[in-house]
Amino acid sequence: MRFWTTGSIYLRELAERVNRFGSGLQAMGLAMEHRVLLALTDTIDFPTAFLGAIKSGIIPVAVNTLLTSRDYEYMLCDSRARRSSSRSSCFRSLLRSCQPAVPETRDRFWHSCIRPRSVRGGSREGSLELAPAPTTCDDPCFWLYSSGSTARRRPPCTCIRAWPSPRICTGKGVLGVTEKDVLFSAAKLVFAYGLGNAQTFALATGATAVLMAERATPTSVFKRLAETKPSIFYAVPTLYGAMLASPEFPKRNSRAARLRIGGRGLAGRPGRRWKERTGVDILEGIGSTEMLHMFISARPGDVRYGATGKPVPGYELRLVDERGLR
Repeated sequence: MRFWTTGSIYLRELAERVNRFGSGLQAMGLAMEHRVLLALTDTIDFPTAFLGAIKSGIIPVAVNTLLTSRDYEYMLCDSRARRSSSRSSCFRSLLRSCQPAVPETRDRFWHSCIRPRSVRGGSREGSLELAPAPTTCDDPCFWLYSSGSTARRRPPCTCIRAWPSPRICTGKGVLGVTEKDVLFSAAKLVFAYGLGNAQTFALATGATAVLMAERATPTSVFKRLAETKPSIFYAVPTLYGAMLASPEFPKRNSRAARLRIGGRGLAGRPGRRWKERTGVDILEGIGSTEMLHMFISARPGDVRYGATGKPVPGYELRLVDERGLR
């Protein structure tokens, strides 16, 4: 299993990074159920920090790096994070502007570059040894803020026992991911959809995950498809539409167009257009941050455009009206 960014990172090196990060947090005085705000792009730094915090019993609060200072101020106050970690100078400036409104965390932010051999916080450095925290299945594992598209951003808190469910239900039950697959998710790790696509599925099966730090545009995505030749590609409706409209769209006989599974996203006419141009179906589905991934999805070989799909293995569904009645 490996993460593929500018170079390959294999599981052993990731484990070392995770231990250094988690023990580094402990060395700075963070304890179980304290929270650390992570504002990281899709590089090896994200799984390093996310998994390192979890292993040490500290709760990572993963946030989008493209928000406003007002958003970060709300998240800092809401999460009461003791530290923050980011490699972005722009983000660090935004955090500093928020500090006067967050007195309980003022001067306690940790702006770190996550290094291959060390994780530094002031003069302290993480250790290669890190024992897993004595958590239980009902302990909080991590926070992900919802997108806020229909209401103010909410922070669903995932318990430890719930986290493996996407790999079993969707990763294996729908996609059939194996260690031979190369996974590329244009949806970022900070979102529940991208977290499942590129981290949970890869760790659970030994597959390779392709990580892309820059924003997902048709140009950047086509470039990665040509370079890494993934077997499974995941995207969101707006990106599928932009890719279809781009003059850079690969020819059908190109290797970039030959994916085993086309990810998630569009139903109806755009989905049919994708199928016509690539020979690959897009698997329409629906999920939510609270559920971590899809709970309804089409299946390979069983796609009906215009329909969302069928219940993902492991889920039971019920349709109700606004009063909760069937």
